[in-house]
Amino acid sequence: MEKSKTIFGNEISAKDYKKSCRKMEKYKKKFGDDSAKDYYFKEAECGVLSPIGVKNLVLAENGEFKFPENALIVGNIRMGYGHYRISMAIASAANALGYAPYWLDMNSYPETAATKIISHQNDLYSMGSRLSQKIGLFNKLYWEPLNSEGFRKLTYNAADQKVAELMAPLLKNLPKDIPFIATHVWPAQAAIHAGLTNVVNAIPDNWPMALHLAEGAIHTVQTPSSYIGYKVLRGMDEKRELKIMPEGSVYNVGHYIDDEFVKNIEVDTAARLGRKNSGAPMRFLLSIGGAGAQQKLFEDIIRHLIPAVRYKKAALLVNVGDHADVWKSIKSHIPELDNNHTAHFDDYNAAKEFIERDELDGIHVFSDKDIFAAVYLTNLLIRRCDVLLTKPSELSFYPVPKIMIHRVGGHEAWGAIRSAEVGDGTYECDKTSEVLAMIDALIADGDIFRSLCTGVSKAYRAGVYNGAYEAVKLAVNKK
Repeated sequence: MEKSKTIFGNEISAKDYKKSCRKMEKYKKKFGDDSAKDYYFKEAECGVLSPIGVKNLVLAENGEFKFPENALIVGNIRMGYGHYRISMAIASAANALGYAPYWLDMNSYPETAATKIISHQNDLYSMGSRLSQKIGLFNKLYWEPLNSEGFRKLTYNAADQKVAELMAPLLKNLPKDIPFIATHVWPAQAAIHAGLTNVVNAIPDNWPMALHLAEGAIHTVQTPSSYIGYKVLRGMDEKRELKIMPEGSVYNVGHYIDDEFVKNIEVDTAARLGRKNSGAPMRFLLSIGGAGAQQKLFEDIIRHLIPAVRYKKAALLVNVGDHADVWKSIKSHIPELDNNHTAHFDDYNAAKEFIERDELDGIHVFSDKDIFAAVYLTNLLIRRCDVLLTKPSELSFYPVPKIMIHRVGGHEAWGAIRSAEVGDGTYECDKTSEVLAMIDALIADGDIFRSLCTGVSKAYRAGVYNGAYEAVKLAVNKK
């Protein structure tokens, strides 16, 4: 199924098509060719995600396993935490709507070409993210332009489509009509190449980029501006007038949010306002991503908050995910943390029980070697925190008051713009001093905090946070 010569009716030049083919051949030589192999799946328990009905798909020796009639596959990749987090939202919504979600992480089958290719590209992206935060010139001249403009071009999509042909064999024996929602474009592209017919491509970013196109799938986006940008393929080839995406190929569904959040928004907002009105310490949550790209900034934030914690003006919650070494490094740079925090490591049930007791004064740090627990701990903590500090990536869409710290990659800028306009988060605070000043303002001035809470409530009533439900409906209704 050739997807690299034309993209939504827009022809790719012979030169760029040959370049795409060369990239595929390079990857084939380096990572192998699975086209003659047959892969099958069976279900396995998914631990932490079992309460929301999720089963994990692991490789099987034969095709004996049969999916239930109400099955829905969530195709994703482990690439930092963002795509896992969106996948959890989709799975939660599917479960709430009566479907059986199956977790298919294309970066978890090390014997396959698909996983080898994705792992390689993930390593490159993580390295670039870290370098961008350490070397200003690299960020300005290479990383920001790549993330905002390089990934935006149709030619980039053409190359990705060729590489996705190497990933398709992993999926070729799935039922062709099974609803399949991808939370990264590579599973969406691979599913289309494998012949699946009910594919939804849940686009994560608020900045239209050709990187995220998977022609043949239904595309969903989270915002009106992103919808229009994708619909007209904005800026994806500035040398010519492009044919737009056809009717029915892209929908603005709203933010991808877990059912557990959406159904509790009013309760959680009332609890936050109650704590503020009673003078309780304001709970700040830091969720530190897998790439560890902003460690110096996080250290500055923690150092700044320690006195406020001491005087019971603030409480600090930190989730370092499955990267306990990051916390070890942070502690080595902040001696004041010695004997001044409580660690909740590698015991998810105990951590969950503690969080739900809602006794979160002081400094608490969370980590778990299990990736599902590592990511889902942030979900639990978001419901109990007052303010989330996050870069403007996937968490910028969540229904909680947010301080937006500096982005990692130009494409993230529009996540902060969206949050600021919805009113549930601040604008992007570019400098450390600006972040710290915003923290102080939220502690001192109740008007700002109440305004953010009001933004969450208004967006909830407007259906802004219903995107995960709507993506599921599109997948199953197409079938």
